Amino acid sequence: MTTETPVILVDHLVRRYGHTDAVNGLSLRVAPGRCYGFFGRNGAGKTTTIKCLLNLLRPTAGAIQLFGLDPARHEVAVKSRLAYVPDQVAFYPWMSVRETLDYLASFRAHWNDETEQALLDRFQLDPGQKTSHLSKGQRTQVALISAICPEPELLILDEPTSGLDPIVRREFIQTVIGAYQEGDPGRRTVFVSTHLIAEFEGLIDEFTIIDRGREVMTLAADTARERYQRIYARFPREVPAAELGELRVLRREGRELEVIVNGNQARVMERLRLLSPEALTSEALTLEEIFVTTLKEEGAPA
Repeated sequence: MTTETPVILVDHLVRRYGHTDAVNGLSLRVAPGRCYGFFGRNGAGKTTTIKCLLNLLRPTAGAIQLFGLDPARHEVAVKSRLAYVPDQVAFYPWMSVRETLDYLASFRAHWNDETEQALLDRFQLDPGQKTSHLSKGQRTQVALISAICPEPELLILDEPTSGLDPIVRREFIQTVIGAYQEGDPGRRTVFVSTHLIAEFEGLIDEFTIIDRGREVMTLAADTARERYQRIYARFPREVPAAELGELRVLRREGRELEVIVNGNQARVMERLRLLSPEALTSEALTLEEIFVTTLKEEGAPA
């Protein structure tokens, strides 16, 4: 794989269940070294897409490549270079945490023992405990350890932190995933499907929003923040709605006004200045706010 070859390439993917298209014509491209967000409501087609990437489901139509290879034809070569954490984690119940990690490590050409011990300590997991006695969050922690320790080129995460408590979740996202990518900058790629968008805010380089199996938006995170802005204005008097025209008003209380803009900040700011505001400021929306705003624009309840 050359540096120009995308780690993930999806071309007009369709996956149909009966008469329902769970994924309908989805295309996306993930470059090496990126942390790529895959956002959508429950049932939008995120998990189905990921299962197609991993050859757990066969596409109805379209093409998929990982590392420039067809995952159906080159399954071992592809899967030896990635790790996957699903939204529902299960292990052999008769095994302990130690036995589970040893078993999973036996399938890998490389395993970082120091990282394993550091994560066991950080998560306060007892290696001797049976996996059948672990909580959902603890099972997720074991799965995350088993995904990080082989130091794969691609880390695919499907709602990876939903079972973790908020403190552990934030630390894992900011410290562990960040450290994983920094361990080999430009080479290690993260593809994360999550509804906890705010907690991945600082890591996401690029993202795709899907709804009803279709791509709604694909943007670099910085570009999205530049395009989507919240403008706050306060006026010496209450401004009649007629003077606001077709501005997208987010909140209006007395003399105060909040407006959302999508790529037309300068024009909207100039229009508001003509109304002689006492205060006029703007700030970028978060990725989560962009997600909600985008689905509302599509007419979908977010």
